Amino acid sequence: MDFSYAKHKNDFMAPILLLLVLLMPALQKTDAQSAGVCYGRNGNDLPADTEVVDLYKANGIGRMRIYEPNQATFEALKGSNIELTVTILNNLLQDLTDAAAATDWVQKNVQPYSADVKFRYIAVGNEVRPDYAEAQFLLPAIQNIQNAITAANLQGQIKVSTAIDTTLLGINFPPSNGAFSDAGNSMISPIINFLVSNGAPLLINVYPYFAYIGDPVNIKLDYALFTSPGVVVQDDSNGYQNLFDAMLDAHYSALEKAGAPNMQIVVSESGWPSEGSDVATVGNAGTYYSNLINHVKTGTPKRPNGPIETYLFAMFDENLKNGAEVEKHFGIFSPNTQPKYQLTFG
Repeated sequence: MDFSYAKHKNDFMAPILLLLVLLMPALQKTDAQSAGVCYGRNGNDLPADTEVVDLYKANGIGRMRIYEPNQATFEALKGSNIELTVTILNNLLQDLTDAAAATDWVQKNVQPYSADVKFRYIAVGNEVRPDYAEAQFLLPAIQNIQNAITAANLQGQIKVSTAIDTTLLGINFPPSNGAFSDAGNSMISPIINFLVSNGAPLLINVYPYFAYIGDPVNIKLDYALFTSPGVVVQDDSNGYQNLFDAMLDAHYSALEKAGAPNMQIVVSESGWPSEGSDVATVGNAGTYYSNLINHVKTGTPKRPNGPIETYLFAMFDENLKNGAEVEKHFGIFSPNTQPKYQLTFG
């Protein structure tokens, strides 16, 4: 063996190994981070977008979901490396059944920023249900946005999907029996087929809080808050210690029955309010968010190989939200940017 070669080889390899060691924490953080945060803007007391992005960065939050395109948000995100999901609101779906309108939307809201903003998903529609007038427009809008993204040569960077809620299931218990309702299946099956053909995940808003308050007799609070000391639901070989996993796996079962056994789910919203009902307390909300962040680093009983990409709802309390009082109190930060809970991301 030529030891002079070995010595020079080692001299060459040393700085490369050092570089890999230095890069490893950053690489691990990007791969392991599964919790992002939704940035809703339904408030008249919210900080400027530059402050919001600084808050994401200061807290190590690497993913953001917004609910409509916003130029100020795009500008603030430039160069931040924060991965972005942009939602297209339901009232725009009918317009986007026109291919030219979809192309215009992408050319206006994505292409000018795509070099400096890390777009991850476009969520076409949010919580569209089969009985909504917009339901008939959902698939054509998704298809047209996908075609526009492909025409812009961004299909390798951006996945196009839609965000549904859990009401599309007709059967949700036990999780292995999960299945879409007849109406839900009619709406979502062709969408699922299209998403599969483009390698896109399905986005689902998952709220154990609302499941709990809808059935507090049969659902225990600790099961909803990830604090149950043991298995609560035994479903064949799978044991469920928390409601989040059970809700998620019911949807995986439904996807299997819909012919998409390998489709991934992104939890596009999940949260717990701090005011507005008996169990909407700062203590419960802090427990839920902290446990959620830790839990989604791993998988579910049905899909144990995590992490589960999940977006906390939401960054701020939003004092202009419609609906019940709890809707205004999902923020993990107050509008003055002070944290409501001690949460650790990454």
